[in-house]
Amino acid sequence: MNKLRCIQKALLLLALVAGALGVSLPPARAQVFGSGHHTVTVQVSPITAVAVSGGSVSLAITAASAVAGQDQLTITDKSTQLLWGTNSSSKKITVMTNLAAPLFTLKLLALNPTQGTAAAQVTLTTTAQDFLLNIGRSSGTATLQYTGVALASKGTGSDAHVITFTVATQ
Repeated sequence: MNKLRCIQKALLLLALVAGALGVSLPPARAQVFGSGHHTVTVQVSPITAVAVSGGSVSLAITAASAVAGQDQLTITDKSTQLLWGTNSSSKKITVMTNLAAPLFTLKLLALNPTQGTAAAQVTLTTTAQDFLLNIGRSSGTATLQYTGVALASKGTGSDAHVITFTVATQ
């Protein structure tokens, strides 16, 4: 206790001398060691992702799928799905084929979309056409229903399409 009183008196005397000489002492404060800071910014860019699951589709019109007495032959496939994700508003999905002069007609319909509204069945051309509307900021899926249509009077052959789905501004 005696030592503490001596230290207090010495500090008081030091403060008085410093004040008389016009020297200001820094205020007493706790020292902090090992700290620092920096700014972290999270920036989100527009994101658009489109994928098709289920692999390639093969539509084969055979004698088993033909109806006697009818010129139009059709076959349908629902084995693939379209998946998408976008964080931008006012979006839709369009579809087109790369095949400019097909022998046979290929149609596409979105079944049971989890987001947005399916457009009417599309006959695929090289011009992008509306496929899913009002998808907005969402992620979702839709079953792809492809329908191949051939006229018996057109004969035999095959068409190979590359189908492109695009997220576009609505």
